[in-house]
Amino acid sequence: MLDQIDVNKTVDKETYRAARENLGAELGKLQRELKEEKIPVMIVFDGLDAAGKGLQINRMIQALDPRGYEVYAAREATEDEVMRPFLWRYWTKTPEAGKIAIYDRSWYHRVNVERFEDEPGQRELAEAFKDINSFERQLTDGGAVIIKFFLLISKKEQKKRFKKLKDSRETRWRVSAGDEARNEHYGRYLAYNEEMLEKTDTDFAPWTIVEAEDKDYAALKILIETVRQFKEALEAKRAAAGKKTAEITELAPLKNGVLSGVDLAKTMDRETYKKEMDRLKKRLEFLHSEIYRLRIPVVLCFEGWDAAGKGGAIRRLTSHLDPRGYKVVPTASPNDLEKAHHYLWRFWNQMPKAGHIAIFDRTWYGRVMVERIEGFCTGEEWRRAYGEINEMEAHMANFGAVILKFWIHIDKEEQLKRFNERQENPEKQWKITDEDWRNREKWDAYETAVDEMLVRTSTTYAPWIVVEGNSKYYARVKILSAVADALETRIKSCN
Repeated sequence: MLDQIDVNKTVDKETYRAARENLGAELGKLQRELKEEKIPVMIVFDGLDAAGKGLQINRMIQALDPRGYEVYAAREATEDEVMRPFLWRYWTKTPEAGKIAIYDRSWYHRVNVERFEDEPGQRELAEAFKDINSFERQLTDGGAVIIKFFLLISKKEQKKRFKKLKDSRETRWRVSAGDEARNEHYGRYLAYNEEMLEKTDTDFAPWTIVEAEDKDYAALKILIETVRQFKEALEAKRAAAGKKTAEITELAPLKNGVLSGVDLAKTMDRETYKKEMDRLKKRLEFLHSEIYRLRIPVVLCFEGWDAAGKGGAIRRLTSHLDPRGYKVVPTASPNDLEKAHHYLWRFWNQMPKAGHIAIFDRTWYGRVMVERIEGFCTGEEWRRAYGEINEMEAHMANFGAVILKFWIHIDKEEQLKRFNERQENPEKQWKITDEDWRNREKWDAYETAVDEMLVRTSTTYAPWIVVEGNSKYYARVKILSAVADALETRIKSCN
């Protein structure tokens, strides 16, 4: 397909200058409107080496308010980025509402440049395409606009531009051995890009192919397309706002609830508890050093009823771990910056690098629990979140992460007992809030939501472990044992 495109399209200077002035003014106006409507925009510039991505980005931004955009150059991953799942460095650079992020190359680097340099297996390649599409779909479902340009030039033109760059001392550094190798094998590299375009050209994030041999023609096409998509995004946002109606979400109980079958009578005496904890802590100390040696990332998620014992379990878990190798991430209500991003953005920022442990005290599952119950998101948003969460966890698992998710379960009577104990103890009163009492009044609704969450998001790669929590001793031992067993299994598979 790409080899059939006429890359020799041109525009005369006079036409270009007149159109550029008009389109530039319109683009600036639309940027201000996008800001007012709080629409995040992502503009991707990809394509062949020396096709003029940097030049075209520079021309575009002349019309924009510099306070409203940021440009990212996606070249070779840094040491820190290499130790993360490949989408981490892009999730962390997604724009907040009303801002524009411009990418000089992007997440597509994985399926064109990296593919050319190191042929991946078919499974790895398929997973990369799947991850990219889910990444873009999640962001656009969350309200973002993604505009993607692929700049195309011929092999002859590319070679000519390389020569010009190399002939100058100031610019020869811009031509790498990889660039020249991709020119030498132009046909193979073009085929990789064609497959990329075919598999990632979606209705929510379509590609625009830009004939880039005439730089003015390319700039004009980019401006026209950007203006068009900005207008469409604004029209869609305003139309949706006009149709918005109050939504009532009914929480119909599941026929087979998970929590109702949990045996909360399980217990453990203090002597057995102390022996087990001593054994487990020594075991975890060793396993922690091994996952660091083998560069295995670990994600541990703690959810449960208020006063179920999440904090106590986390403290016991970390008591014999090297503090340089783990991070506890407490999750509170999102702040203004976090609210201005996709709801998963703040969690992607906290994902661990290879060899490290991230321990989340409450998690992204707030979207399908508290946000669902309290009406902080729409029914469409929390129902969509099950698939989005599974995809995020799958991406981490494909990176090699061990993922365990704990729901610490207690009954209503035990919770009331613990609430009263906190209320009566001056040293623990800070642990109990009015919100805890309000949440307790909605126990049945929360139980319904938790049951559905457990069923829809417990996977082979990121399982839910329901912990019988009425006995704190029993719960802590079960949690530490599960973590130790999972780490040991993964370590054995690596040796």
